[in-house]
Amino acid sequence: MTQSTPLRLAMIGGGPGSMIGAVHRFAARMDNRFELVAGVFSTRSESNRDTASQLRLDPNRCYDSYDALIKAEAARDDGARVVAITTPNHLHYPIALTCIEAGLDVICEKPMTVTLAEAEHLAERVADRHVRFLLMHNYCGYPLVQHARECVQRGDLGRIRSLQVEYLQEWLSEVPSADNKQADWRLDPKRAGSAGALGDIGTHAFQLACFISGLTPEAVSAELTSQVPGRVLDDNVQALLRFEGGATGMLWASQTAPGFENALRIRVVGEKASLEWAQENPNELWFSPLNQPRQRITRRDDWFSSTTGASVRLPPGHPEGYLEGFANLYQALAADVNTASQGGWLPDVSTGVDGLKFIAATLRSNQNNGTWTPLDFGAAS
Repeated sequence: MTQSTPLRLAMIGGGPGSMIGAVHRFAARMDNRFELVAGVFSTRSESNRDTASQLRLDPNRCYDSYDALIKAEAARDDGARVVAITTPNHLHYPIALTCIEAGLDVICEKPMTVTLAEAEHLAERVADRHVRFLLMHNYCGYPLVQHARECVQRGDLGRIRSLQVEYLQEWLSEVPSADNKQADWRLDPKRAGSAGALGDIGTHAFQLACFISGLTPEAVSAELTSQVPGRVLDDNVQALLRFEGGATGMLWASQTAPGFENALRIRVVGEKASLEWAQENPNELWFSPLNQPRQRITRRDDWFSSTTGASVRLPPGHPEGYLEGFANLYQALAADVNTASQGGWLPDVSTGVDGLKFIAATLRSNQNNGTWTPLDFGAAS
Protein backbone atom coordinates (compact mmCIF):
# COMPACT_ATOMS: atom_id res chain seq x y z
CA MET A 1 0.00 0.00 0.00
CA THR A 2 1.32 3.46 -0.92
CA GLN A 3 0.22 6.21 1.40
CA SER A 4 0.52 9.68 -0.13
CA THR A 5 -0.81 11.68 2.82
CA PRO A 6 -0.68 11.01 6.56
CA LEU A 7 -3.67 9.43 8.27
CA ARG A 8 -5.59 11.99 10.30
CA LEU A 9 -5.43 11.06 14.00
CA ALA A 10 -7.39 12.21 17.05
CA MET A 11 -6.41 11.47 20.64
CA ILE A 12 -8.67 11.00 23.65
CA GLY A 13 -6.77 11.21 26.94
CA GLY A 14 -3.05 11.75 27.18
CA GLY A 15 -3.08 15.14 28.88
CA PRO A 16 -0.99 16.46 31.80
CA GLY A 17 0.44 13.66 33.95
CA SER A 18 -0.03 11.02 31.24
CA MET A 19 3.14 9.21 30.23
CA ILE A 20 1.45 7.02 27.64
CA GLY A 21 -0.18 9.87 25.73
CA ALA A 22 3.18 11.43 24.93
CA VAL A 23 4.53 8.01 23.88
CA HIS A 24 1.66 7.56 21.44
CA ARG A 25 2.27 11.00 19.96
CA PHE A 26 5.99 10.30 19.49
CA ALA A 27 5.20 6.96 17.88
CA ALA A 28 2.59 8.42 15.54
CA ARG A 29 5.03 11.07 14.30
CA MET A 30 8.04 8.81 13.82
CA ASP A 31 7.29 7.66 10.27
CA ASN A 32 5.19 10.60 9.07
CA ARG A 33 2.28 8.21 8.59
CA PHE A 34 -0.10 10.06 10.97
CA GLU A 35 -1.06 13.67 11.63
CA LEU A 36 -2.64 14.64 14.96
CA VAL A 37 -5.55 16.92 14.05
CA ALA A 38 -7.93 16.80 17.03
CA GLY A 39 -8.21 15.81 20.64
CA VAL A 40 -9.77 15.89 24.06
CA PHE A 41 -6.89 15.46 26.46
CA SER A 42 -8.35 16.13 29.90
CA THR A 43 -11.67 16.46 31.69
CA ARG A 44 -10.36 19.76 33.08
CA SER A 45 -11.08 22.48 30.53
CA GLU A 46 -7.97 24.56 31.16
CA SER A 47 -5.61 21.57 31.03
CA ASN A 48 -7.35 20.32 27.90
CA ARG A 49 -6.90 23.65 26.11
CA ASP A 50 -3.31 24.07 27.31
CA THR A 51 -2.36 20.65 25.94
CA ALA A 52 -3.98 21.40 22.59
CA SER A 53 -2.13 24.71 22.43
CA GLN A 54 1.21 23.05 23.22
CA LEU A 55 0.53 20.57 20.42
CA ARG A 56 -0.39 23.44 18.06
CA LEU A 57 -3.82 22.09 17.31
CA ASP A 58 -6.61 24.21 15.86
CA PRO A 59 -8.48 25.45 18.96
CA ASN A 60 -11.77 24.57 17.24
CA ARG A 61 -10.69 20.94 17.16
CA CYS A 62 -9.97 20.71 20.87
CA TYR A 63 -13.21 19.28 22.20
CA ASP A 64 -14.79 19.19 25.63
CA SER A 65 -15.88 15.54 25.47
CA TYR A 66 -15.19 12.40 23.48
CA ASP A 67 -18.79 12.37 22.21
CA ALA A 68 -18.37 15.86 20.77
CA LEU A 69 -15.04 14.95 19.17
CA ILE A 70 -16.27 11.77 17.51
CA LYS A 71 -19.48 13.35 16.21
CA ALA A 72 -17.73 16.43 14.79
CA GLU A 73 -14.70 14.65 13.31
CA ALA A 74 -16.76 11.89 11.70
CA ALA A 75 -18.84 14.55 9.94
CA ARG A 76 -15.89 16.56 8.55
CA ASP A 77 -14.46 15.90 5.10
CA ASP A 78 -11.03 16.51 6.60
CA GLY A 79 -11.86 14.87 9.93
CA ALA A 80 -9.84 12.35 11.89
CA ARG A 81 -10.21 8.78 10.67
CA VAL A 82 -8.26 7.08 13.46
CA VAL A 83 -8.75 7.67 17.21
CA ALA A 84 -6.13 6.81 19.84
CA ILE A 85 -7.63 6.03 23.26
CA THR A 86 -5.14 6.67 26.09
CA THR A 87 -7.54 7.05 29.01
CA PRO A 88 -7.96 5.01 32.21
CA ASN A 89 -9.42 1.55 31.61
CA HIS A 90 -13.06 2.23 32.46
CA LEU A 91 -13.40 4.65 29.52
CA HIS A 92 -11.97 2.33 26.85
CA TYR A 93 -15.25 0.56 26.13
CA PRO A 94 -17.63 3.53 25.77
CA ILE A 95 -15.14 5.56 23.72
CA ALA A 96 -14.17 2.66 21.46
CA LEU A 97 -17.82 1.71 20.90
CA THR A 98 -18.73 5.28 19.95
CA CYS A 99 -15.79 5.40 17.52
CA ILE A 100 -16.75 2.07 15.96
CA GLU A 101 -20.37 3.09 15.46
CA ALA A 102 -19.14 6.30 13.76
CA GLY A 103 -17.00 4.24 11.39
CA LEU A 104 -13.66 5.42 12.80
CA ASP A 105 -10.62 3.17 13.22
CA VAL A 106 -9.38 2.71 16.79
CA ILE A 107 -6.00 2.47 18.51
CA CYS A 108 -6.64 1.46 22.13
CA GLU A 109 -4.49 0.99 25.20
CA LYS A 110 -4.76 -2.30 27.06
CA PRO A 111 -6.62 -3.91 28.70
CA MET A 112 -9.21 -3.30 26.00
CA THR A 113 -12.13 -3.16 28.47
CA VAL A 114 -12.79 -3.91 32.13
CA THR A 115 -15.16 -6.85 31.53
CA LEU A 116 -15.21 -9.78 29.13
CA ALA A 117 -18.78 -8.97 28.07
CA GLU A 118 -17.67 -5.51 26.96
CA ALA A 119 -14.73 -6.95 25.03
CA GLU A 120 -16.92 -9.45 23.19
CA HIS A 121 -19.43 -6.75 22.32
CA LEU A 122 -16.67 -4.58 20.83
CA ALA A 123 -15.50 -7.55 18.76
CA GLU A 124 -19.02 -8.00 17.38
CA ARG A 125 -19.33 -4.32 16.46
CA VAL A 126 -15.88 -4.22 14.83
CA ALA A 127 -16.90 -7.13 12.61
CA ASP A 128 -20.24 -5.52 11.75
CA ARG A 129 -18.82 -2.07 11.00
CA HIS A 130 -15.63 -3.29 9.24
CA VAL A 131 -13.32 -0.85 11.03
CA ARG A 132 -9.68 -1.39 11.97
CA PHE A 133 -8.88 -1.92 15.67
CA LEU A 134 -5.33 -1.89 17.02
CA LEU A 135 -4.72 -2.95 20.63
CA MET A 136 -1.46 -1.43 21.84
CA HIS A 137 0.60 -4.42 22.95
CA ASN A 138 3.76 -2.58 21.98
CA TYR A 139 6.28 -5.25 22.98
CA CYS A 140 5.40 -7.41 19.98
CA GLY A 141 6.70 -4.55 17.84
CA TYR A 142 10.33 -5.12 18.89
CA PRO A 143 12.31 -6.62 15.98
CA LEU A 144 13.89 -9.38 18.08
CA VAL A 145 10.51 -10.36 19.51
CA GLN A 146 9.35 -10.72 15.92
CA HIS A 147 12.45 -12.78 15.16
CA ALA A 148 11.86 -15.02 18.19
CA ARG A 149 8.34 -15.69 16.92
CA GLU A 150 9.70 -16.56 13.48
CA CYS A 151 12.20 -19.00 15.04
CA VAL A 152 9.36 -20.83 16.77
CA GLN A 153 7.24 -20.86 13.61
CA ARG A 154 10.17 -22.25 11.59
CA GLY A 155 10.56 -25.11 14.04
CA ASP A 156 14.01 -24.05 15.29
CA LEU A 157 12.99 -25.01 18.84
CA GLY A 158 11.06 -28.15 17.93
CA ARG A 159 7.93 -28.87 19.94
CA ILE A 160 7.50 -26.32 22.73
CA ARG A 161 7.69 -27.92 26.16
CA SER A 162 7.45 -24.97 28.54
CA LEU A 163 7.72 -21.22 28.88
CA GLN A 164 8.28 -18.68 31.63
CA VAL A 165 7.30 -15.04 31.42
CA GLU A 166 7.61 -12.37 34.07
CA TYR A 167 6.94 -8.65 34.25
CA LEU A 168 8.32 -7.03 37.39
CA GLN A 169 8.17 -3.41 38.54
CA GLU A 170 8.88 -1.70 41.84
CA TRP A 171 6.93 1.55 41.51
CA LEU A 172 3.96 0.51 43.68
CA SER A 173 6.02 -1.12 46.45
CA GLU A 174 4.88 1.63 48.82
CA VAL A 175 1.76 3.76 49.21
CA PRO A 176 2.13 6.34 46.41
CA SER A 177 1.92 10.07 46.97
CA ALA A 178 -1.47 11.72 46.59
CA ASP A 179 -0.41 13.59 43.44
CA ASN A 180 0.69 10.46 41.55
CA LYS A 181 -1.98 10.42 38.86
CA GLN A 182 -0.76 7.18 37.27
CA ALA A 183 -1.05 5.30 40.55
CA ASP A 184 -4.28 7.03 41.52
CA TRP A 185 -6.44 5.54 38.79
CA ARG A 186 -4.60 2.21 38.57
CA LEU A 187 -5.38 1.48 42.23
CA ASP A 188 -9.04 2.49 41.93
CA PRO A 189 -11.42 -0.36 41.01
CA LYS A 190 -13.92 2.13 39.59
CA ARG A 191 -11.43 3.21 36.91
CA ALA A 192 -9.02 0.27 36.60
CA GLY A 193 -11.61 -2.50 36.86
CA SER A 194 -11.30 -5.62 39.00
CA ALA A 195 -7.69 -6.35 38.00
CA GLY A 196 -4.69 -4.37 39.24
CA ALA A 197 -1.25 -5.57 38.19
CA LEU A 198 -3.03 -8.42 36.41
CA GLY A 199 -4.68 -6.03 33.96
CA ASP A 200 -1.91 -3.46 33.79
CA ILE A 201 1.17 -5.61 33.15
CA GLY A 202 -0.03 -9.20 33.47
CA THR A 203 -1.88 -8.86 30.17
CA HIS A 204 1.35 -7.70 28.49
CA ALA A 205 3.20 -10.77 29.78
CA PHE A 206 0.38 -13.09 28.72
CA GLN A 207 0.15 -11.60 25.21
CA LEU A 208 3.92 -11.81 24.74
CA ALA A 209 3.94 -15.49 25.76
CA CYS A 210 1.16 -16.36 23.32
CA PHE A 211 2.63 -14.18 20.56
CA ILE A 212 6.11 -15.72 20.57
CA SER A 213 5.13 -19.31 21.33
CA GLY A 214 2.07 -19.51 19.08
CA LEU A 215 0.49 -21.75 21.71
CA THR A 216 -3.19 -21.72 22.60
CA PRO A 217 -3.71 -21.52 26.38
CA GLU A 218 -6.23 -23.91 27.87
CA ALA A 219 -6.31 -23.34 31.65
CA VAL A 220 -4.84 -21.25 34.45
CA SER A 221 -4.18 -21.78 38.16
CA ALA A 222 -3.46 -18.48 39.90
CA GLU A 223 -2.91 -16.63 43.14
CA LEU A 224 -3.34 -12.86 43.33
CA THR A 225 -2.15 -10.86 46.32
CA SER A 226 -2.15 -7.26 47.50
CA GLN A 227 1.20 -6.88 49.19
CA VAL A 228 0.76 -3.29 50.38
CA PRO A 229 -1.63 -3.13 53.36
CA GLY A 230 -4.99 -1.56 52.57
CA ARG A 231 -4.68 -1.95 48.82
CA VAL A 232 -7.88 -3.21 47.20
CA LEU A 233 -6.59 -4.44 43.84
CA ASP A 234 -3.88 -7.03 43.27
CA ASP A 235 -0.28 -5.89 42.93
CA ASN A 236 1.28 -9.35 42.55
CA VAL A 237 0.19 -12.23 40.29
CA GLN A 238 1.58 -15.76 40.16
CA ALA A 239 -0.01 -18.13 37.66
CA LEU A 240 0.55 -21.57 36.14
CA LEU A 241 -0.62 -22.12 32.58
CA ARG A 242 -1.50 -25.17 30.53
CA PHE A 243 -1.36 -25.00 26.75
CA GLU A 244 -2.83 -27.06 23.95
CA GLY A 245 -0.44 -29.90 23.06
CA GLY A 246 0.87 -30.41 26.60
CA ALA A 247 3.18 -27.42 27.06
CA THR A 248 3.21 -25.75 30.47
CA GLY A 249 3.99 -22.22 31.56
CA MET A 250 4.55 -19.89 34.50
CA LEU A 251 3.64 -16.20 34.65
CA TRP A 252 4.67 -13.74 37.36
CA ALA A 253 3.62 -10.11 37.28
CA SER A 254 4.37 -7.77 40.16
CA GLN A 255 4.42 -4.03 40.79
CA THR A 256 5.86 -4.49 44.27
CA ALA A 257 9.28 -5.95 43.41
CA PRO A 258 12.06 -3.63 44.68
CA GLY A 259 15.05 -3.45 42.37
CA PHE A 260 13.07 -4.18 39.20
CA GLU A 261 12.26 -1.15 37.07
CA ASN A 262 10.49 -2.55 34.01
CA ALA A 263 11.70 -6.14 33.85
CA LEU A 264 9.70 -7.99 31.22
CA ARG A 265 11.43 -11.27 30.37
CA ILE A 266 10.45 -14.45 28.56
CA ARG A 267 12.01 -17.91 28.12
CA VAL A 268 10.62 -20.43 25.63
CA VAL A 269 11.91 -24.00 25.92
CA GLY A 270 11.54 -26.53 23.13
CA GLU A 271 12.78 -30.05 22.40
CA LYS A 272 15.71 -28.82 20.28
CA ALA A 273 16.51 -25.35 21.63
CA SER A 274 15.46 -22.47 23.89
CA LEU A 275 14.99 -18.72 23.45
CA GLU A 276 15.34 -15.91 25.98
CA TRP A 277 14.55 -12.19 25.57
CA ALA A 278 14.41 -9.30 28.08
CA GLN A 279 12.81 -5.92 27.44
CA GLU A 280 15.50 -4.02 29.34
CA ASN A 281 18.05 -5.41 26.84
CA PRO A 282 15.79 -5.49 23.79
CA ASN A 283 18.48 -5.56 21.12
CA GLU A 284 19.72 -9.06 21.95
CA LEU A 285 18.08 -12.47 21.83
CA TRP A 286 19.66 -15.61 23.31
CA PHE A 287 19.26 -18.81 21.29
CA SER A 288 20.42 -21.99 23.03
CA PRO A 289 20.48 -25.19 20.92
CA LEU A 290 20.66 -28.56 22.64
CA ASN A 291 24.26 -29.64 23.43
CA GLN A 292 25.73 -26.49 21.83
CA PRO A 293 26.98 -23.13 23.15
CA ARG A 294 24.47 -20.34 23.68
CA GLN A 295 24.25 -17.86 20.80
CA ARG A 296 23.69 -14.13 21.25
CA ILE A 297 21.67 -12.74 18.35
CA THR A 298 21.80 -8.98 17.91
CA ARG A 299 19.40 -6.72 16.04
CA ARG A 300 21.09 -6.60 12.63
CA ASP A 301 18.98 -5.77 9.62
CA ASP A 302 21.72 -7.15 7.35
CA TRP A 303 21.43 -10.58 9.02
CA PHE A 304 17.76 -11.17 9.54
CA SER A 305 14.71 -9.70 7.94
CA SER A 306 11.30 -9.85 9.56
CA THR A 307 8.52 -10.99 7.28
CA THR A 308 5.90 -9.74 9.70
CA GLY A 309 6.15 -5.98 9.30
CA ALA A 310 8.18 -4.62 12.22
CA SER A 311 10.99 -2.30 11.18
CA VAL A 312 14.67 -2.35 12.03
CA ARG A 313 15.17 1.40 11.99
CA LEU A 314 18.82 1.93 12.88
CA PRO A 315 22.18 0.45 11.81
CA PRO A 316 23.59 -2.48 13.84
CA GLY A 317 24.91 -1.43 17.24
CA HIS A 318 22.62 1.61 17.54
CA PRO A 319 20.03 0.81 20.22
CA GLU A 320 16.34 1.15 19.58
CA GLY A 321 13.56 0.22 21.92
CA TYR A 322 10.35 1.39 23.57
CA LEU A 323 9.29 4.29 21.35
CA GLU A 324 10.26 2.41 18.20
CA GLY A 325 8.19 -0.59 19.32
CA PHE A 326 5.12 1.63 19.58
CA ALA A 327 5.93 3.23 16.24
CA ASN A 328 6.20 -0.17 14.58
CA LEU A 329 2.58 -0.87 15.50
CA TYR A 330 1.44 2.54 14.26
CA GLN A 331 3.35 2.02 11.03
CA ALA A 332 1.91 -1.47 10.57
CA LEU A 333 -1.64 -0.14 10.96
CA ALA A 334 -0.96 2.55 8.34
CA ALA A 335 0.56 -0.06 6.03
CA ASP A 336 -2.46 -2.39 6.38
CA VAL A 337 -0.44 -5.24 7.91
CA ASN A 338 -2.81 -8.10 8.72
CA THR A 339 -4.29 -8.17 12.20
CA ALA A 340 -4.57 -11.22 14.44
CA SER A 341 -8.13 -11.81 13.23
CA GLN A 342 -6.82 -11.87 9.65
CA GLY A 343 -4.05 -14.34 10.45
CA GLY A 344 -1.38 -11.65 10.89
CA TRP A 345 0.64 -10.40 13.83
CA LEU A 346 -0.91 -7.03 14.64
CA PRO A 347 -2.82 -7.15 17.97
CA ASP A 348 -6.49 -6.36 17.47
CA VAL A 349 -9.91 -6.69 19.04
CA SER A 350 -9.58 -10.50 19.15
CA THR A 351 -6.35 -10.07 21.14
CA GLY A 352 -8.31 -7.86 23.52
CA VAL A 353 -10.98 -10.52 23.98
CA ASP A 354 -8.26 -13.10 24.69
CA GLY A 355 -6.74 -10.77 27.29
CA LEU A 356 -10.07 -10.35 29.05
CA LYS A 357 -10.63 -14.12 29.01
CA PHE A 358 -7.25 -14.46 30.70
CA ILE A 359 -8.15 -11.83 33.30
CA ALA A 360 -11.58 -13.36 34.00
CA ALA A 361 -10.26 -16.91 34.34
CA THR A 362 -7.34 -15.80 36.52
CA LEU A 363 -9.68 -13.92 38.86
CA ARG A 364 -11.98 -16.96 39.09
CA SER A 365 -9.06 -19.26 39.80
CA ASN A 366 -7.83 -16.99 42.58
CA GLN A 367 -11.31 -16.79 44.10
CA ASN A 368 -11.38 -20.61 44.14
CA ASN A 369 -8.00 -21.01 45.85
CA GLY A 370 -6.03 -21.61 42.67
CA THR A 371 -8.35 -24.16 41.08
CA TRP A 372 -7.45 -24.91 37.45
CA THR A 373 -9.85 -22.78 35.42
CA PRO A 374 -10.55 -23.08 31.66
CA LEU A 375 -9.64 -20.11 29.46
CA ASP A 376 -12.15 -21.05 26.73
CA PHE A 377 -10.07 -19.66 23.88
CA GLY A 378 -11.84 -19.92 20.57
CA ALA A 379 -15.25 -20.03 22.26
CA ALA A 380 -17.66 -17.27 23.21
CA SER A 381 -18.15 -16.80 26.93
